[in-house]
Amino acid sequence: MTDASFVQVRNLVKYFPIYSRGVLTKKQVGQVHAVDDISFDINRQETFALVGESGCGKTTTARLIINLIEPTSGEVKIDGENIYEKFRLAGKEEKLKLRRKMQMIFQNPYGSLDPRMTISDIISEPLIIHKHVPKERREERVYELLKLVGLEEYHAERYPHEFSGGQRQRICIARALAVEPEFIVADEPVSSLDVSIRAQILNLLGDLQKTMGLSYLYISHDLSSVRQISHRVGVMYLGKIVELADTDELFDNPLQPYTQALIEAVPIPDPKTKTMKIVLHGEVPSPINPPRGCRFASRCPKAKETCRQKAPELLEIKKGHFVSCYGV
Repeated sequence: MTDASFVQVRNLVKYFPIYSRGVLTKKQVGQVHAVDDISFDINRQETFALVGESGCGKTTTARLIINLIEPTSGEVKIDGENIYEKFRLAGKEEKLKLRRKMQMIFQNPYGSLDPRMTISDIISEPLIIHKHVPKERREERVYELLKLVGLEEYHAERYPHEFSGGQRQRICIARALAVEPEFIVADEPVSSLDVSIRAQILNLLGDLQKTMGLSYLYISHDLSSVRQISHRVGVMYLGKIVELADTDELFDNPLQPYTQALIEAVPIPDPKTKTMKIVLHGEVPSPINPPRGCRFASRCPKAKETCRQKAPELLEIKKGHFVSCYGV
């Protein structure tokens, strides 16, 4: 991890309070450890992927990075600017300028588009808010963005319900590109799409990265798409990053037992190929009261007593390959 990276995440923490409600009062009785002290970098024109089971903290991390929710503690810098300080202290114009640098493609293309707005209105909305495109050029810019994501000009006057899931996701991508961002969070952008459409959307994201110099945070539990699109991967488990490495290194040489189990669970499209899969027993511990030691210890087939007593640090085992495990 270096200070020259485009996106720098340092010791990021997010706890959500839990309240018991009375008739007139409410009292905090606990907190959900959604993201618990994680750090990583994203370089310019790089795709960094976060993977893990549902509920491990991937989406919360993404929302923290672009300041859609406030952190409990920690720091995020984008292009050298501390975004939490900036949003807290800056005026409206500076906030809008910073917001233009970072955009998000949401997971559900059916729920993230207003059904009462035409596609032209949806894509024009960020142009109106940020005022970086003259009024007389907005229509032309909408057409340019539609063509950029593989749609046609006549699609601009239609409504979201008239499109397929893949086309809707292209519209979401066009909306994100409307403010000419440098950094995009893609939160499971292909999880609700058919396999053939997934490949098209992933290829589109890759082409846009090359032509526009974009940096991505790609969030997914689909390891096949992660291997196709990402340069580096961070594996999350119960709010912690347990392994981080270049994509090929992680898939070819996974060291953390949880990472090994995730990779071995990926289906192989060959009925004759037999693999020895790691079977994980037990349930994911509660994020309200996470274990004192390694959070994966209760399900890990290689766990020792040390693992249950003290949490292992995320250490660099070899250049660029970080692992949190006593058994490595």
